[in-house]
Order: sequence, then C-alpha cells, then structure tokens
Amino acid sequence: MSFGKMNGFADIVREKHMKDKAGFDKVEDEVLASVRVYREGRHGSTRWANLAAFSTATDLFRFRCIPGMTICAGDFVVCAGGRFEITSVEDVKSRGLYTEVLAKKVEAAHGEG
Repeated sequence: MSFGKMNGFADIVREKHMKDKAGFDKVEDEVLASVRVYREGRHGSTRWANLAAFSTATDLFRFRCIPGMTICAGDFVVCAGGRFEITSVEDVKSRGLYTEVLAKKVEAAHGEG
C-alpha cells in the first residue's frame, strides 16, 4: 500500500456518552485520529465474495497503524462518503504497518445517509 492509493481522508470517531446539566444522556463524537485512507466499496471481486458469507460490511478501509491507539468494533469512520460503523479490525499481515477495517454504512432513520 502506498500513499498514492491512500487518496481519501477520514476521521476515526468514538461515541462518548455524557450527562448534560439536567442529567440527560448526551452523545458526542470524539475524534480519535484523522488519517489518509484507501476505501474500497463492496463489489463482485473474489475477495468480497469470500467475505460475503459472514460480513454485513459495505466498505473496506485501509490506513497506517497509529501507535498506541486501539480501534475496536463499534467505533466509526467518517469520510466524504458518509458515516460507517466498524464491524471488524485487522492488522494487515500482522506486521503493525497497516490496519484494515470492514465497516457498514450508517443510514439515517428516513433512509438518507
């Protein structure tokens, strides 16, 4: 993977629950990192055919590993294409250089995302 393929920008976001002054639960986005990403949408390739059996993911993201930061399922990737909930995280070839994330697009209640 090279920076030439990582031509998109995204934020890795975690939802943070807080209480407001009245004691009601309020959800805010906490940006963990802003990174360059390679994004691949779901299509008919062999790789996606193998993933289709167990994955609800709509997109695949790859980016450089961030030392000392743990990304987990339930976090979000926010980019120009929308908001994506992370379903799985994997260290590519277990080398600690790149992280591969499978994510599904978050749709609004009325169908727009």
